[in-house]
Amino acid sequence: MRIAVDVMGGDHGCGVVIAGVKRALEENKDLKTVYLVGNKADIHAALPARGFRDHRVRVIHTTEVVEMDDKPVVALRKKKDSSISRAAELVSEGKADALVSLGNTGGIFAVGTFKVGRISGVDRGCIATVIPRHDGEFVLLDAGANVECKPFHLAQFAVMGNVYSREILKRKNPRVGVLSIGTEDTKGNELTLEAFKLCKKLDLNFIGNVEGHDLFKDHVDVVVCDGFVGNIVLKTCESLAVGMFTMLKRELMQNTKRQIGAYLAKNAFQSIRRRMDPEVYGGAPLLGFNGLVFKSHASAREKAVTSAIRVTANAIKNQINQTIARDIAAANKILEAETAPAANA
Repeated sequence: MRIAVDVMGGDHGCGVVIAGVKRALEENKDLKTVYLVGNKADIHAALPARGFRDHRVRVIHTTEVVEMDDKPVVALRKKKDSSISRAAELVSEGKADALVSLGNTGGIFAVGTFKVGRISGVDRGCIATVIPRHDGEFVLLDAGANVECKPFHLAQFAVMGNVYSREILKRKNPRVGVLSIGTEDTKGNELTLEAFKLCKKLDLNFIGNVEGHDLFKDHVDVVVCDGFVGNIVLKTCESLAVGMFTMLKRELMQNTKRQIGAYLAKNAFQSIRRRMDPEVYGGAPLLGFNGLVFKSHASAREKAVTSAIRVTANAIKNQINQTIARDIAAANKILEAETAPAANA
């Protein structure tokens, strides 16, 4: 396994990213090479402070960084020596199997599209976010990469999400649903109605439309939507979790009796916090590319970087891209037959 890590994109400097890489290498002996891609002086300055000496590490020097406020495609064109571009080139050249970055999401998606390239048959890549619930997790995709989609794209997202849920989250027969405003076949807008029809034709455990209140029940494993809706759902879930913990903490500190109760239930609260800790998941995979691409949070600390590399290595081990390529090829035969009459009309 060979992973290229863009060490320059995070909020806390490359030292935090390097510390996470160090832990990942200690945990996983199957990692053959990890490329640290970024400014050489900054990287070498951070290495001694972490007591980091590992023969599997290679430093790739770059002179530029894609900043968070840069327009992705413009930055990709003008900043040819950026850390994210060089990391993507290592994947496209076959020197690395995967790319991990904490940087600009749009920039990462752009290099995935224009430098790494899409898997044959995949029309658009997407962001797949794993969201925890009481009984496990569900996969939400697209979580923000494609604001405007066609039904064909949602059907392909369903196929890729199904593969990820089955191979990585180990759901034997993932339940796939299209996010809509009602469970009835007739509910939704033109996009979801047509996506429903396409998904129903595919070799999936398709359960139809799902609503917002289905997400945190043991009802669906793969939730499909366009990136506009998906990003709103994701950000709402994140802010709701923070808000609930804040309110709970404030209420439990109101008087001594509640404080005693809170102390007695401390282990339960800590278990819930661990289940909802985004650093456990490390970020989100970008599916559909010729080489694994993983987006970690810009604010990620050491633990999250380690988790990102762990999840990425697991995806390589399980040959997720090869499986996506196979399942997309089979799905496209059905999808093309279904959409051809409409295109010729």
